[in-house]
Amino acid sequence: MSGARERLAGRLSDAGYAAGWRAVRMLPEPAARALFDRAGERAAGRDGRGVRQLRANLRVVTGGRLTEPELAELTRRAMRSYARYWQEAFRLPTLTAERIRDDSDVPGIEHIARARAEGRGVVVALPHSGNWDAAGAWFTDWLDGPFMTVAERLRPESLYRRFLDYRESLGFRVVPLTGGERPSSEVLREWLADGGVACLLVDRNLGAGGVPVTFFGRTATMPGGAALLADRTGAALIPAVCQFSGAGWRMCVHPEVPVHGPGRLKDRVPTAMQQVADAFAAGIAERPEDWHVLGRIWPDVPPDPPRAEAAS
Repeated sequence: MSGARERLAGRLSDAGYAAGWRAVRMLPEPAARALFDRAGERAAGRDGRGVRQLRANLRVVTGGRLTEPELAELTRRAMRSYARYWQEAFRLPTLTAERIRDDSDVPGIEHIARARAEGRGVVVALPHSGNWDAAGAWFTDWLDGPFMTVAERLRPESLYRRFLDYRESLGFRVVPLTGGERPSSEVLREWLADGGVACLLVDRNLGAGGVPVTFFGRTATMPGGAALLADRTGAALIPAVCQFSGAGWRMCVHPEVPVHGPGRLKDRVPTAMQQVADAFAAGIAERPEDWHVLGRIWPDVPPDPPRAEAAS
């Protein structure tokens, strides 16, 4: 794509998000839910590359036990769940703290409370599941203050700023993954060493590094930064998995994963991230339709072929 076309596509994308934010907030909630539910169904029906990769990913998550029609139905539910995430993203800033508190269930929060009571920082490691923004809005209310998170730098810059403003309006403190005044790892280390809380999405490795883990029985790569930050700052590393629950939300918090201790750091970090991966797998297996990963996770699991090719 040429530079001019890329800039135009970026402006159109930003304008589309801006229009969506305005329009969806004006709709009654039942109407917005129905609209996005249909959009998820249509996206599943179009069977684009992302949907075909999601179907292949869900085949792994379910251990190959589903028939193809059952897997197709699970994929449709997953796309409706993904569409619900976006519907709620557009509307979330309009919801009251009381609504979010009343409709959220957070089993295991005592694991985070214990680390906080000890005066330690906390690294909450999450997968792309459920509505992590809604969980974050609940979390800032529970913390009575912000937590820190990292955002991938979107293009164009105006779209990145729009998402930055959105998450900061929910009470998050956001640092860019790249292109910030200081490296994000440095900012996070200071925040955690001072007893702060950071929430990091770690089920997809966006960089060149990462550590190998076994995830649903296959080798995948996850970023090791969450474990490394916990080790260097004394923070607790705690996995959590978000899910939808009726009209509300659920965040299942798992026990602390040990990182500190004897042995070489290069061994302790992969061991810790394997335990994070195991916690993710347990939570995702409960509601696989709420895991919104339309990209490649396992090197040996490409997207399913288009339906015409699969049928031939």
